Amino acid sequence: MTDLDQRIASVLRERAEGEIDTHRLLHRSRARGRRRQLRRRVATGTALALVGVLGFVGVTGTDFVGLPGRPPWTAATPAAAAPVPPRADGVPGAAQRPDLVGADPQLLHLGVDPAKGRYLGWEVNETQVESVRFDAGGGQAVTVEVARSATAFDGLGISGWLADSPPEPTFDGSIQRVVLSNGSPGYVTWWQPATGLYARASMRGEDPFALTRAITAVRWDEARRCGGPVRLTHLPEGASVRRCAVDVATFPGAMTASFTIAGPRSAAMYVELRYGAQIAGGRTDGNLTINGRPAHRYGDNLELLGISKAHLIVNFGWPGQGFTEADAATVLVGARVAQDVSRPDTWG
Repeated sequence: MTDLDQRIASVLRERAEGEIDTHRLLHRSRARGRRRQLRRRVATGTALALVGVLGFVGVTGTDFVGLPGRPPWTAATPAAAAPVPPRADGVPGAAQRPDLVGADPQLLHLGVDPAKGRYLGWEVNETQVESVRFDAGGGQAVTVEVARSATAFDGLGISGWLADSPPEPTFDGSIQRVVLSNGSPGYVTWWQPATGLYARASMRGEDPFALTRAITAVRWDEARRCGGPVRLTHLPEGASVRRCAVDVATFPGAMTASFTIAGPRSAAMYVELRYGAQIAGGRTDGNLTINGRPAHRYGDNLELLGISKAHLIVNFGWPGQGFTEADAATVLVGARVAQDVSRPDTWG
């Protein structure tokens, strides 16, 4: 760690009980760092990330200089490729078209640099907020969320966090410390990566400096398909996808991709692909067929059979009677599942 890094860390510790003034941090860091020109160059990326131009780093793809070591997933070629949402060719990223963020729940308009972070999951929710969750190294999980309106974060809690006094959004790049209900610390920051974009990043842990490092992994100039190994191409008349979420935290052992489909009169239908490396075979004798393929209905669930080590299930009966078995069959007919769910390079 350079002298400048140590001074930055010292200021962060001084303000650990409340909001961190990143502008003050930058001023003190630069004032004391000019004595060594070479070290100042090394630390420039650090200072910029802390002062609130986080979006510039993400949009341009500027590397975080001076970060020691390599992420554990780059040290050697893994047995299975790391899961990555497939690219959506021809679709602009959030930096180019902020107005598209959250508009289509089957599309993400941001990504993660695989050299700096390993995906744990991603989501587009009903409030038109897109998010990615990734391991920034050392098992530190970071969640980055983006919306095209600051009001999208009003009342939007941080997933998995329970805090007595959640901080208010600032969108100025400052970092706030939050004491969670179990006494453990967490850090959160809000900023604008580009005009018309509003972002929030959060991380549990003792080191707020790790949060600013992690944010440099986000890419705002690319678009990806949310469903991972699944694409829904047919929906019942008047229905639309309202939410898409993928969890790959335990991949290649297991993964899930889920969708919420909304219809007229508050009808809802839920689609889920559950993959497990330990699933031995699967049901092949259904009690009906869908477009010539075996399927099985049990209660208000309809499962499409014949997918290796996975279950593709539609629940169509809750909370209302708006959807029917025929509607569920329509969704399954149009579901495009990767040839090999265990291989992310086949997702598309």
